[in-house]
Amino acid sequence: MTDAVASTQTSHEVSPAKMRQVVAASAAGTVFEWYDFFVYGALASVIAPVFFAGLPDAQAFVFTLLTFAVGFVVRPIGALVFGKIGDSTGRKGAFLITISIMGLATFAIGLLPTAAQVGILAPILLVSMRVLQGFALGGEYGGAAIYVAEHAQAKRRGWETGWIQVSAAFGLMGALLVVLVARAMIGEEAFRAWGWRIPFLLSVILLAISVWIRLQLQESPAFQKLKEEGAVSKRAYHESFLQWRNLKIVLLAFLAICMAQGVVWYTGFFYTQFYIERILKIDSQTVNVIMIAGVILSAPLYIFFAWLSDKVGRKIVMLSGILLMLALYFPGFQYITRAGNPQLAHALATVPVTVIADPADCTFQLDLTGGARQFSTSCDIAKGSLTNAGVAYTTQAAPAGAVARIRVGDQEIESVSAAGQTNSEIRATRAAFEARLRPVLDAAGFPAQAPGAMQGWSWSEIARVFFDKIGVFFILALFVIAATALYGPQAAALVELFPTRIRYTALSVPYHLGIGWFGGLLPASVFAINTATGSLYAGLWFPFTATAISAVAMLFFLPETKNRDIHA
Repeated sequence: MTDAVASTQTSHEVSPAKMRQVVAASAAGTVFEWYDFFVYGALASVIAPVFFAGLPDAQAFVFTLLTFAVGFVVRPIGALVFGKIGDSTGRKGAFLITISIMGLATFAIGLLPTAAQVGILAPILLVSMRVLQGFALGGEYGGAAIYVAEHAQAKRRGWETGWIQVSAAFGLMGALLVVLVARAMIGEEAFRAWGWRIPFLLSVILLAISVWIRLQLQESPAFQKLKEEGAVSKRAYHESFLQWRNLKIVLLAFLAICMAQGVVWYTGFFYTQFYIERILKIDSQTVNVIMIAGVILSAPLYIFFAWLSDKVGRKIVMLSGILLMLALYFPGFQYITRAGNPQLAHALATVPVTVIADPADCTFQLDLTGGARQFSTSCDIAKGSLTNAGVAYTTQAAPAGAVARIRVGDQEIESVSAAGQTNSEIRATRAAFEARLRPVLDAAGFPAQAPGAMQGWSWSEIARVFFDKIGVFFILALFVIAATALYGPQAAALVELFPTRIRYTALSVPYHLGIGWFGGLLPASVFAINTATGSLYAGLWFPFTATAISAVAMLFFLPETKNRDIHA
């Protein structure tokens, strides 16, 4: 570090006690906001019937689409709005607003009337709360990361901001645990009737604590210096996105860091859960045990890799995570299949399955609604049923207008078309077909469930299923290492890339584009590609390609930033 940089850094050093308060307040609030966001995801399937029951199919479809996608889509918009506030009026005020909006919206979901009570107004109110949640989250991460980094000593900036990174793990773990405890205490029937409101209502306590803690804070030294010098940006959007010297940094941050972060993190923590539960048919209790163990493992690793980046540099640590994930995508999921459901893996290797269909009858089954959209042609029903059953297949062209057929080994079964039916009728038709298909798959050796289902929540039972599925957890642990190596140093690296006067705006937008759009839409995109190709693994080319682009951009274009003066 140069003498000039060291001198500037020293003049802005914060006492250890003050630094602990800054980190605790920022991280605690961010944990709360992640809790808010994740608790909705954990309860989406329970909430949907409450708010959409009795609505016409078309309206139910639209509102399901909105509630699922809007939380991701509006995050970059929130990043723009709160980034401008943070760069114009201060970091502290911006993330006080974000946490208040997020907390009140989450609490309000627990009070909303149902569709049975107020009809179409119920989903309108739910969508409105989801808009507010995603909008507020768009401003939270950037504000917390910047606030901590602008207080931290240069040599400890990675370590201090690492506590912001770990907040995602604590928020996810908190959401899962509250839902599990509430379900266990009142029973599944009561939980579905009214108990789903408990996790949302409890959030008001966390909101009060988080707001009180953040009110004790002062403005960051870097912004205060900028304000004293009269150098606060009045045109943050113009400077960030219409001046090439800054726009190229925004693009670099997105391509080299944030795009990879979105697909790596969501593959490790969300698509893996979807795959082992929906494709491998491992029971949900076992899946919860495995995923909670993965989240617990991730917490110290965020801090470790953030600390390591202070020693050896941000770039080498993040690039190592990216390269590890590139090496894991395909062999990792193939191994998870063998370890999680050996009987399925054997059937996939020995029993050929073919869908014989008119190519014009097959559509690309990309569903951004969280499950509301129905694909109704005979080809779509055949392919979707096989993919949902975890069965890979090849496709053979049939004459134009022919009804699709499925050949499993030496048996054949004709599919069924539900074209022109309502969504509820399509679901019934698909379910009836899957009931006819199941015995054929059973006879060919494709299991309906993975072996070793969990029975109860005793410690001995948890240990039994955990060690039974230790191979699955081993690969998950490698995914976690890759994701935390990339994410741990990320806050410090992003803060160090941008000048102080536009840091909040310029940092938040690429982050939420990567996480919200590339990450949030990843599970649906991978599933659609798998269904189109008949492979359980072809969809992994989507995160693999995005990660590979980031690896090249990071290796050749991203500078090392760990010794930069961020107060300049």
